[in-house]
Amino acid sequence: IPLIHDSFPSMALVDQFLGRVVKRGQLTLDMGGRRRTFGTPDPDLSPVTIRLNNAAAAAIVRDPSLGAGESFMNGDLVIEEGDIWGLLHLITANQRWEADDGALNAGTWARMAQEVGNRLGRINFRTRSRRNVAHHYDLSGRLYDLFLDVDRQYSCAYFTDAKNSLEQAQLDKKAHIVAKLAIEPGMKVLDIGCGWGGMALYIHMMTGADVTGITLSEEQLKVARARAAEAGVSDHVRFELIDYRDVPGKFDRIVSVGMFEHVGPPMYRAFFTKCRDLLTQDGVMLLHTIGRAGRPGVTDAFTTKYIFPGGYIPALSEIARGYEGLRYYCTDVEVLRLHYALTLEHWYRRAVAEKDAIVDLYDERFFRMWTFYLAGSATAFRNGGMVNYQLQFARDRYTLPITRDYMVEGERALRAKLAD
Repeated sequence: IPLIHDSFPSMALVDQFLGRVVKRGQLTLDMGGRRRTFGTPDPDLSPVTIRLNNAAAAAIVRDPSLGAGESFMNGDLVIEEGDIWGLLHLITANQRWEADDGALNAGTWARMAQEVGNRLGRINFRTRSRRNVAHHYDLSGRLYDLFLDVDRQYSCAYFTDAKNSLEQAQLDKKAHIVAKLAIEPGMKVLDIGCGWGGMALYIHMMTGADVTGITLSEEQLKVARARAAEAGVSDHVRFELIDYRDVPGKFDRIVSVGMFEHVGPPMYRAFFTKCRDLLTQDGVMLLHTIGRAGRPGVTDAFTTKYIFPGGYIPALSEIARGYEGLRYYCTDVEVLRLHYALTLEHWYRRAVAEKDAIVDLYDERFFRMWTFYLAGSATAFRNGGMVNYQLQFARDRYTLPITRDYMVEGERALRAKLAD
């Protein structure tokens, strides 16, 4: 749909769009002093009122995700009742992935441009990988302190109870992952994409293993090394600024949490080949990644432009094509539904509560961008086709027990040990 300057056609297009999308819950639109309400009341969906100017209306009709995001950032989309999470939740609850009719997809030309850009952007060579990581993870550490848990776990938590605190859910996530790795004292563990060091420090504390964490973020590296030094474990938990493709040596275990989304499909074969080569003959790997519940797709334009350049969420079929033929056993697959929605909703509420601090760090536009990102991500897991996959791999079929009982027992033991 071309850019429309005349307000009346834009109003008509927005009316048509919202009339088709919003059936459950009430959305009131104020555009040029004209108000119209769409949908019917629903006890599970809070009413939302928004005000748009004509530029925002045209942008949203062309590409709902990018148009809404940029309009909200620029102040062209104003929420008068409710908040951005409520708006996105209302819209996506009417277009849940299980029954999506494509109403929230970008227009044909926008989709074609996104597809071309995504295919080029997914080729993450070393220099591009480091630049893409720096774009997001080298933001002020103070920002992440404001909305993450105390351990700075910037990945999906694990809610054994939806009412659990974020801190408890992140502890349970670490126990859930480490139990699957069956780590024994003295083992050598590689943490690919170690973040601020929380997982590596947890592994050493709970299992006695020596851990090497690698990252491409200089800011994360500084924090991780400082944390290891403060804990007095720098001889056993080491952190390096290095690409996974350049890591030497052999490891008994490999863990990678929230990093695979930055690898890109053209590099999946190289990633799995390198991981297999890094493992000892009886080595085990656990890969935790966001994934698509459906078929391969493209990264939305807002995320690519503002949040994760070069990032891509894989379908399970794409992950499988990365390791098939390598004689590398996929020994377990788990699909985590809704856990990331709960995690992101915690992050969103914390970010909103710290608005003044975030605005002081950056500005109002950045705050709106960040909360749109968190709210949009939360609703993608709440109503869209996003899940988390945990895939376990082993080089040898005899390395691990043949039932999953050891995972449950190990997880309980880790939680009990921390409770003591």
